[in-house]
Amino acid sequence: MKSIRTWLSSTLTLIALALASLSASAENMKTLGSLDVHYMAIGATFLTPQVAKSYGIERSKYNALINISVMDNTKANKPAKAVGISGTALNLTGQYKRLEFAEVREGQAIYYLAQLNFRDKEKVKFEINITDGNETHQLVFDQTFYVD
Repeated sequence: MKSIRTWLSSTLTLIALALASLSASAENMKTLGSLDVHYMAIGATFLTPQVAKSYGIERSKYNALINISVMDNTKANKPAKAVGISGTALNLTGQYKRLEFAEVREGQAIYYLAQLNFRDKEKVKFEINITDGNETHQLVFDQTFYVD
């Protein structure tokens, strides 16, 4: 429970405005082996200018932020876990983009941020590879983005 509170408080500045928006999807979680992977993709305009600047995120109505956080579910308090992470984004017209994730650490929290340009009403399929030691897991999800 403590690690969930830690994760939520550390990412609150990144998602506060997104939660109020109808075009943003809710935060999602998927269990992949010993990892609980929290993920979301939102339009970057939902970030305040100060938050976007502090993380080096382009705040544009055509820019999305992908946020991934990984927790170790083998431990009682499910602490944040540092992992190797890479991924791609593919739209319906077959355009492919490699995502460049930056690791962010705030206290006990660890999360990975990437940016992606999009067009209005564009549906994107994300394939995220998460490597923990000798194990690699794949997280796949779709997100439709809207211009605000």
